[in-house]
Amino acid sequence: MRIIESIKRVTPKPVKDIFRFMTKSKTEKYDAELSFWKSRLEIDKGKFQNAHYQKLMLGMAGEGTGDFVTGRVVADFGCGPRGSLAWAQNAALRIGIDVLADRYADEFSDNITSHAMVYLKCTEKVIPLPSNFIDILFTINAIDHVDNFPDMCVEILRVLKPGGLFIGSFNLEEPASPTEPQRLTEKILKEYLLEHLEIQSYRITEKGPKEDPYAPFFTGNLSYKPRQEGFLWVRARKNA
Repeated sequence: MRIIESIKRVTPKPVKDIFRFMTKSKTEKYDAELSFWKSRLEIDKGKFQNAHYQKLMLGMAGEGTGDFVTGRVVADFGCGPRGSLAWAQNAALRIGIDVLADRYADEFSDNITSHAMVYLKCTEKVIPLPSNFIDILFTINAIDHVDNFPDMCVEILRVLKPGGLFIGSFNLEEPASPTEPQRLTEKILKEYLLEHLEIQSYRITEKGPKEDPYAPFFTGNLSYKPRQEGFLWVRARKNA
C-alpha cells in the first residue's frame, strides 16, 4: 500500500490523466462488445445459435468434413460466447480464447457451460497457454479488435504447434473504431503474421450481401480491388 501511495505522489498529473483515459477507453470498449453479445442473445431468444460456425470454419479451412480436427487441440481466438467450436466434437480439446471470457461466464453461464468448450481469458498482450500447444487455431474477425496488434500476433504464433494450422478470416480496410482499433491491410497482416507461416490457401473478396457477407467464398465468385473493404481467408502452417 505504501509503495502504491508513493507512486501516486510522484506521478505527474498529465500521466495520471492519460492513464485514466486509457482505462476508461478500454472499459468502454469491453462494455460495448458485451452489449453486442447481449443483443445477440435476445435475437437468439435466450440461447446462442452456433450451427453456422461449422459451415463457416470448414469453408475457411477448405475442408469438406470436420475429420481434420480429430484428436487435435483446437482453439478459436476472439471466440465470443456463442460456442463457435461446438461442432468440432472429435477434437481432443476445444478452447475459446477471449479477453472477455470471465464476463461471458458471469453473463451467459448457462450458455457457455453447454458448449463443451474451455473458455480461456487472455489479456491484450498474452494468451495464457504454453508455447507450441495448439494444433489448429481459428480466428474470425477478431484480431482487429485487439489493442496490441504486434504482441498478439507474436502470441498466436507462440501457442501454435510446429506443423500446426492457422485458419483466419480478416476484415480488410475497415476504418478503425473504438471496438475495432486496428485497420487491417494485406501488408500489415503479412508483416506481423503471415510471413512467419507457410501459406496453403489465400483467398480475398469483396463482401457479399448483408444477409450472407461470406457468400462469395462459397460461390467462388471472388472479386476484389486493392484498398477496398473486403474479407481475407487464410489457411497456413507453422513451420516445424
